[in-house]
Amino acid sequence: MDRLKDDFNLSLSAHRAPGGSQIQGAGVAAVTEILARFGEQRPFLREGGRTNRGGPGDIGRMLEALGELRLETCSARERARILDALQSFLVDRVRVRDLHNRQRLTFTFDFTKTSWQIVRELLDRARDNGKEGPVAQYLVGAKLQLRYPDIEVENFSSSMSDVQQGRPGDFLLSVTAFHVTVAPMAGLFEKCRANIHDGYRVYVIVPDRSVVGTRQNAEGVEPGKIFVGSIEAFVGGNIDQMSRFDRASTIAQFRSLLEVYNRRVDEVENDKSMLIEIPAPLR
Repeated sequence: MDRLKDDFNLSLSAHRAPGGSQIQGAGVAAVTEILARFGEQRPFLREGGRTNRGGPGDIGRMLEALGELRLETCSARERARILDALQSFLVDRVRVRDLHNRQRLTFTFDFTKTSWQIVRELLDRARDNGKEGPVAQYLVGAKLQLRYPDIEVENFSSSMSDVQQGRPGDFLLSVTAFHVTVAPMAGLFEKCRANIHDGYRVYVIVPDRSVVGTRQNAEGVEPGKIFVGSIEAFVGGNIDQMSRFDRASTIAQFRSLLEVYNRRVDEVENDKSMLIEIPAPLR
């Protein structure tokens, strides 16, 4: 609508980008700027401004609807005011729809179960929703941040490749690179070998079901130089140690873990369904 404020042309062809398949002014920067103008600062869909090949149909219908308002009969100032109001309405739709308010992951917290089992059940819930990989990464990141509050633990979107970003792993603490994955493939071990040759120590954190096979593969690549551990033990064991195995402290540590996890997810992720609903016993 910003383009219409400068030139109220309701012809769809006037708003097509070269090539005709996308819409001008629908890039990431433009969408982000418009949302921010109306007070929406949270990350929006990264592809929303970049992959808009379905946009012409939607924009065409919007232009037709605007044509029925006969805004060309208004003064430029009044027309701009009306278009601003329409933009505000659309931003409100972003706020209330599932782009930022999809249902969070839920799980049952039972203190009588081991911390290992509680983490396992949380990962199972994430796996059922097709989100085990990113949830695992954010759980490990939250665990590291909770364990080392004086160290800034890097926080990147789970969709960003560490190789593409020039990072040695998902996390780097001092001289140790951490790789978190629920599907350890051959490429992982090549990264580990490169890490070791670059002077890093290496931790590979995987689901418990993958520990034995991953450890065997790691030993075949760099014997004795790659630590392989389970996400369940790495996160759950840390909770037990930090709580000193006390009931009240364990509950408090799990709550803190989920709070840090949610903050880290909310900072960098567009998909808010990766947030975890804190269960009632932890509130």
